[in-house]
Amino acid sequence: MKLITTLQIKLFWETMEVINISLQGQYRLLNYISIDCYSSQGNVTSQNDPYDDSYAYSYESINNTAFSISDTENVFTAVGCDTQAQVYLYGSKSQIFKSGCFMYSLNTNDLINGSCTGIACCQTSIPKGIKTFDLFLSSYDNHTYVYDFNPCSYAFLADTNWYNFSTSHLLNFNYNINEAGYPRAPLVIDWAIDWPTKKDISCEAVKNQTSYACGNHSVCGVSKNGFGYSCNCSQGYQGNPYLQDGCQDINECVDPNDNLCTIPFSCINLPGTYNCSCPHGFQGDGFENSTRCTSIPKKFPVIPVFTGIVFGVLLPIIMLWAFHKRKVGKLKERLFKQNGGLLFKQQLSMHPGSTETVKIFTEEELKKATNNYAESQILGRGGYGIVYKGILPDHRTIAIKKSLLLAESQIEQFINEIVILSQINHRNVVKILGCCLESKVPLLVYEFITNNTLFHHIHDEACKSYISWDNRLRIATETAEAIAYLHSAALPPIIHRDIKSTNILLDDNYTAKVSDFGASRLVPVDKTQLSTLVHGTMGYLDPEYVHSSQLTVKSDVYSFGVVLVELLTGKVAFSFIRPKKERNLAMHFLTSMKMNIVWEIVENRVLQEGSKEQIQEVMELAKKCLCLKGEKRPTMKDVATMLEGLRRSDKHPSVLQNPKEVECLLLREP
Repeated sequence: MKLITTLQIKLFWETMEVINISLQGQYRLLNYISIDCYSSQGNVTSQNDPYDDSYAYSYESINNTAFSISDTENVFTAVGCDTQAQVYLYGSKSQIFKSGCFMYSLNTNDLINGSCTGIACCQTSIPKGIKTFDLFLSSYDNHTYVYDFNPCSYAFLADTNWYNFSTSHLLNFNYNINEAGYPRAPLVIDWAIDWPTKKDISCEAVKNQTSYACGNHSVCGVSKNGFGYSCNCSQGYQGNPYLQDGCQDINECVDPNDNLCTIPFSCINLPGTYNCSCPHGFQGDGFENSTRCTSIPKKFPVIPVFTGIVFGVLLPIIMLWAFHKRKVGKLKERLFKQNGGLLFKQQLSMHPGSTETVKIFTEEELKKATNNYAESQILGRGGYGIVYKGILPDHRTIAIKKSLLLAESQIEQFINEIVILSQINHRNVVKILGCCLESKVPLLVYEFITNNTLFHHIHDEACKSYISWDNRLRIATETAEAIAYLHSAALPPIIHRDIKSTNILLDDNYTAKVSDFGASRLVPVDKTQLSTLVHGTMGYLDPEYVHSSQLTVKSDVYSFGVVLVELLTGKVAFSFIRPKKERNLAMHFLTSMKMNIVWEIVENRVLQEGSKEQIQEVMELAKKCLCLKGEKRPTMKDVATMLEGLRRSDKHPSVLQNPKEVECLLLREP
């Protein structure tokens, strides 16, 4: 007997098994599933978090610059009846996207096989350009009340078409178990050929270089994820475009069953295409628009041909053009209503001054301004849309905010941002120029701010050297004055509700411009607070607002206090990468103040350029803004006055020589 042994070879990406690689710019690998299991007494039995036993955690990073996690082929999924699942996705250029699923169900009758809409199974899509993600998984009651049918929770980022929910999975979730006993899910990665340098980021720039990856009879194009380029065989060729002669001509005439040419035409194969030829002495072609060969006439029938062209070609074209124009007009009218056009008109009628500042742009105007939304015109990408740079016919430069598909529930928020911005006239608030409501997604048009966001200048390593203490103090002062204007001078008053460093834009002179009023609220004259659903960004949210759902102007004061701490420390407002006690920057700052170790977390440049007295006063001001009780926080008008006084004292040091004058400048707690 002869013993035959088959050796199976597996391919791995770091520690993950690669399932397959396609020439279409994707490969699939088996990624670990986050698990959170408990005993009947509520004790943890299985958890894949190496740092903290209060939640399950998993992490994955795609370090190659031309690779990214596919946004079209993957979906975030959470499974469990007592489950809190969060996903943090990080892209290039400080792109951060956060989402999650929160499920609690004790009744098995509510569960539906094949349904993943929030009852024991929840799914949500991800944005484009993601390089790294964190999964966090925890439980409300440690599965104590659902243990009999669901002792574990699961979370994973995986192929959209891979998972189909079944109630049996709540007890047994054994997919792609590896040697260590862990289940895995297929993750789709978009791959591309990296650009040679940061300057050579177009196919025209790289096609003549020795490193050019595309072979003969192939074409180069920007990859799916936009981080590099990909190759495809030219029309009429097939094969591997990354080999020198990998793309071979397709012989369209080789299969007689294709019927490419009708009788009496004969098929002639050509490089990349084919042709249908008539017998000698006849004319015509054998494609779809002809069914026979005709003899070549001796005289050309001018009148019949002319008449046939007029009535057979021009008339249908004119009719089709008229029909198309009418159809396009109806489509634009439908999109205008769908995108909140009627609500927009109603809001403008309530605020007459807005009609003088807001222009209604056509879709054609904005397409022309952005060169049909070319990749080269993109200023930035986010989880909710893309911002393009555009140039109007009068040579004005504009910024166009193009949202992703807008849900019906978000239309009111979109219209709210237009109406609020149209009523604001302040040098430190970004100006809205108009909008477009006849496109598939509504568009906002703003003045173009040239120098990125405050977040970029504080936290991007390449920009930190340009943001001096003087600039930081001036930016803080200008931002405070803008918010004070919203609270005190605008009528009715406006609560921004999302003050953060990414919503503070800077021009070439580092002048601050407060932006993004999509979540803002107008305060009725007879009220000082509003009851709303909690909205904001983790790390900047007012704790009192979170607990009471009562929104006041003091909520903006708290968020501004977080921005002040960012300027002092150079640290982001919230990060799971930091130790648990330091994740929330505001709480870490207050604790450091209380323990008298706050100077240890101040950024070195601030310590070098600012006076100790001046930095101390900014710390005290930030502490007052971050007071847990809103009534004890100062008003934004007081904050702006205090910061302006500090700037003047920096220019005229003698102002601070008298201790009593210093005391007058400091804001006192009520």
